[in-house]
Amino acid sequence: MLRVEYPLARLRVVSVAAACIIMSAVALAQAAPAGIGASVVAAQDRTEADRKTDARRQPEKFLDFTGVKPGMTVVDLMAGGGYTTELLARAVGKTGKVYAQNSPTMSEKSANAMAERLKKPEMAYVTQVLTPVEMPFLPDVAGKIDLVTFVLNYHDTTFLPIDRAKMNKAVFDGLKSGGTYVIVDHAAKAGDGATVGKSLHRIEEATVIAEVEAAGFKKEAEADFLRQPTDPKDKPFFDMKDQPTDQFVLKFKKP
Repeated sequence: MLRVEYPLARLRVVSVAAACIIMSAVALAQAAPAGIGASVVAAQDRTEADRKTDARRQPEKFLDFTGVKPGMTVVDLMAGGGYTTELLARAVGKTGKVYAQNSPTMSEKSANAMAERLKKPEMAYVTQVLTPVEMPFLPDVAGKIDLVTFVLNYHDTTFLPIDRAKMNKAVFDGLKSGGTYVIVDHAAKAGDGATVGKSLHRIEEATVIAEVEAAGFKKEAEADFLRQPTDPKDKPFFDMKDQPTDQFVLKFKKP
């Protein structure tokens, strides 16, 4: 009798232990913090205009990809009217800080849009910095930055009087060790390099990677949530009508 019951008892113990392990794993999964993107995008006080932009910009996935967290210091390069800036401001919260860099010669349309956006309570911890993009940071924050974003405007630096090597080096120097540089842009055809920035408002992904890595960065990740394989890459985004462009999303780390 003992020889029959002992293995069964042992089996029950093993089964209970296995069940406990499974339950613990489930509990840990449930307790694991979700990305911040969903809560930021779902905020009820965001404008309808921004919500329409969400459909083609995928901000929830973008924010989660950047790794932005409350309390971070973030710089949004060529911030324009501030769509991305506001998302970042909501993500870092009251304990964080966001700097929206724009050129002193930014367009009147972008300047007005940013001025209006800065009136919102959520932008209380945002500072607009009007400097050349080669010198994008205020002296007191250089070396203290956690994250730099450059969304859909890197290609503009190919036809404007901008020294891209100097710009990327400035970003490298401004970030903390381990800091992140995230770039999103309209993809050009392989072989186009930086030659179609003005005509097609695109840049080849490989060119961006080479230029940023030359400044000392290491490519850490890429994302495909804005990829559009059917894009022929022969038109600028404003001539694409309702068809979205193929866009690359790259994350670099400062060692």
